Amino acid sequence: MAKARHSRFDCNPGCSVEAAISLIDGKWKCVILFHLLGGTMRFNEIRRQVTGITQRTLTNQLRELEDDGLIVRKIYAQVPPKVEYTISPLGRSLEPILVALKAWGDANIGRFGKPVAANAA
Repeated sequence: MAKARHSRFDCNPGCSVEAAISLIDGKWKCVILFHLLGGTMRFNEIRRQVTGITQRTLTNQLRELEDDGLIVRKIYAQVPPKVEYTISPLGRSLEPILVALKAWGDANIGRFGKPVAANAA
């Protein structure tokens, strides 16, 4: 059963936070958006960058991000098909948040039992 993607927000004090989180919830959306900050990518490029994600999950996450206006999908009419994904202006507006999340993660990753790579990007 599919989850309800967007609920009705009743404008309690945290509703704007709830609305924002509902767009980027899940394990992969922020990671996908972070990688797209670097520029346009094709499906398999994203899949190589986002290790551990299945093809089906990546497809679903990209569809949701596109439906929500955070990314733009461009299809080229050629054989074989070529599809590119680019972060939209709305998605780009999340850049300070995504960069802050990465900085926080870099500073605190040791607390979660994962070694810090010497030359991590």
